[in-house]
Amino acid sequence: MYIVHVASECAPVAKVGGLADVIFGLSWEHSIRGNDVEIIIPKYDCMRYDQIWGLTLSFNDLWVPWFGGAIHCSVWFGFVHGRKCFFIEPHSNDNYFNRNTFYGCNDDVMRYAFFCKAALEFLQKSGKQPDIIHCHDWQTGLLPVMLAEIYQHHGMWRQRVCYTIHNFKHQGIFGHDILAATGLGRPDYYFSPTQLRDDCNASVLNCMKGGIVYSNFVTTVSPKHAWEARYTGQGHGLGGTLHTHQGKFGGVLNGVDYNTWNPEIDSYLVARYGIDNIDEKYKNKDALRDRFWLYKSNKPIISYIGRLDEQKGLGLICHAAHYALSRGAQFVLLGSPSNNATFNQFAHLRNQLGQSVDCHIELGFNEELSHLIYSGSDMVVVPSAFEPCGLTQLIALRYGTVPIVRSVGGLADTVFDKDYAHIDMSARNGFTFNDLNNSGLESAMNRAIGLYYDYPEEFRRLMINGMHADYSWNHPGTHYMNIYDLIRHK
Repeated sequence: MYIVHVASECAPVAKVGGLADVIFGLSWEHSIRGNDVEIIIPKYDCMRYDQIWGLTLSFNDLWVPWFGGAIHCSVWFGFVHGRKCFFIEPHSNDNYFNRNTFYGCNDDVMRYAFFCKAALEFLQKSGKQPDIIHCHDWQTGLLPVMLAEIYQHHGMWRQRVCYTIHNFKHQGIFGHDILAATGLGRPDYYFSPTQLRDDCNASVLNCMKGGIVYSNFVTTVSPKHAWEARYTGQGHGLGGTLHTHQGKFGGVLNGVDYNTWNPEIDSYLVARYGIDNIDEKYKNKDALRDRFWLYKSNKPIISYIGRLDEQKGLGLICHAAHYALSRGAQFVLLGSPSNNATFNQFAHLRNQLGQSVDCHIELGFNEELSHLIYSGSDMVVVPSAFEPCGLTQLIALRYGTVPIVRSVGGLADTVFDKDYAHIDMSARNGFTFNDLNNSGLESAMNRAIGLYYDYPEEFRRLMINGMHADYSWNHPGTHYMNIYDLIRHK
């Protein structure tokens, strides 16, 4: 099968969040199964060009219709760790992707509307005929709209679109100007409530809604989050549209790249380990303590690793640090604040707890250090307000680090409570809580710390259960192939 992913990110060349990891992991999983897989992203000036091999000009004379004229583009080709990637570079005074940033510009919707148009022009003009175009998030929501309304009348009638929503919070709101720019026109038509009109504001249009309405199948990144998007506020206003299109909507859990996240082969670790030599894990625990000048004892290390923003439950993360120390545990945080207010909040926490020999707060992100923390921790806490899929808990399970999570989204689909889960004991792998408050978090942390101290063999069994689980891209890869087959034959 010939599959083309169109996205705004791809790890490690253009990475802001988990979207980039999905493009990287899923494309590889499908390519090693014998499919022809390509990726199309913008050619940002701030990409990691050192991660691209053989970057060459592939298509030098691409003219993309735009506002009644046309913008000249070059399309580059290169390999990103074996993945075949095309990079679209527009040449115009707008400098859409030469801004030393990926997102955050006032004209982001215009920038990515152009990218969608350019990607379709490139596929058409180069004679490519993919079976599946897999689009991701609001940035590519207009691609299936333009494919159906314009490009199917110019030879691209057999392509089928799978559209994956990674984050419902950002949907790409726009007005008449995008319709004029892209050549879609007909505002009366697109402002219909069954088309692109935003479900909450009748005066604007919605890129993500366009992706839902016009795609052949729509997914989000876990089954639980698919339910939450339809029936709770986590659809951010799109629950009604998802209900209308429920017959083509579902959740597929993301995977983890076990070539990167695997304690048996991880080059960042002091000692590599697996289920058969799990005691080697504790050499990494010692190394983590040495790195952060933590007191060496029999205490468990509880960690938080990841972005620091409202989604992640900032207040609960701070409370987890205080509660861990009060219950005789150590606490380590590696977090990248999303704004100045969050930085100040956690700088204050660092000042409060920084003198403790049982705590270390590291603000920023360090790839090498994250591997050491995953391997050296006994538990990891993920108290998210919402979590479409979550990567932290999946990595932690692989490293024998017991997750303590709020049971939402992908966390609910992957972490099964040691005491209360309605599944066999051999599949239970962590501790969960439901309520977004301190008492909920404390109940789960208290049980986890108590098990660690009082029943160490049962705690080890939880560690091993987590390491046995397969959260690689194997199962998601199969689910997506089944979706592709379904929509190809409709």
